Amino acid sequence: MSRPAATTITGRYGCRRRRFGRLPALALSLLLSCSASAAEVPASPKLQPAEITTAATQAMILSAARAGKRIVAVGNHGIVLLSDTDGGEFRQAASVPVRSTLTAVFFIDERTGWAVGHWGIVLRTDDAGESWKVQRADTSVDQPLFSVHFRDKDHGWAVGLWSLLISTDDGGKTWAPVRLPAPPGAKKADRNLQKIFANRMGTLFIAAEQGMILKSYDGENWSYLNTGYKGTFWTGIVLNNGTLLVGGLRGTIYRSTDDGRTWKESKSERKSSITDFAETGGKIVAAGLDGVLLESVDGGASFQGTQRDDRLPHTALCVNGSGKLVKFSKQGIVKDPPNEPSK
Repeated sequence: MSRPAATTITGRYGCRRRRFGRLPALALSLLLSCSASAAEVPASPKLQPAEITTAATQAMILSAARAGKRIVAVGNHGIVLLSDTDGGEFRQAASVPVRSTLTAVFFIDERTGWAVGHWGIVLRTDDAGESWKVQRADTSVDQPLFSVHFRDKDHGWAVGLWSLLISTDDGGKTWAPVRLPAPPGAKKADRNLQKIFANRMGTLFIAAEQGMILKSYDGENWSYLNTGYKGTFWTGIVLNNGTLLVGGLRGTIYRSTDDGRTWKESKSERKSSITDFAETGGKIVAAGLDGVLLESVDGGASFQGTQRDDRLPHTALCVNGSGKLVKFSKQGIVKDPPNEPSK
């Protein structure tokens, strides 16, 4: 079944792009590269290993996660950064088999993790990010994966463009598509799925386009939750107390305290689009474009913000072993100005 001929949609991190039916893989990947701010995709779909470069720490980072005490961050050109100093210093992983953009990383324990990205790539590491192997790739079309989550070492899910949802029950050795129902009022499922996350009971949630949140107890049967919002959600988190937060365009944050049954918009004084959440020290922090950081001390009901003078876009957050935030941007690791205390 072909895609809609020409539909304008909002891409990840606010880029506008047009969805076309049958574009060559390269043309499609270039259209989608706005979601990674001109991330380069090889002219040939042949997978090539990431280059080792002295400028690795200045590459755009799109996701970061803890692997025990280590921080692992991924981004443009297949770059993977590792820090064993609570984010003080980073070095590039020596063995990454792809140089396409990596959009998300997730660890189930201190050694075992997965990264996903363009060309439907799924990578796995068993040594805390030092080396990676390809578990999945689809070079027939660049249908990127945007997020990955594992319930345990065997069962995992990844989500991406055009309602792409895949699952594994063998640690990523094999992946199978999961068929989603059509959203309310639509004929088929074709919304972009931006972030998959779960609560402590294992219930899965997906932040998606058009204000949609998907929910599943088993990863196979999914329902749509009505938030009342019509824009795109880019990210989500389950707080330690079980509260759900999702964030997206123009600083929009929605909150649910009843497992997604009802939603209420959080109060926020900033309108920069939300790219990530973190919880630490009794506070919830939301990263925003335009150098904005929002903080909440009331469980996400309201947020107050600060903005960097240089307006460097924040793209990802990670809480280090000391409970402090490590921040990332389109220029790599964010260093706070001398007069700006670390959040």
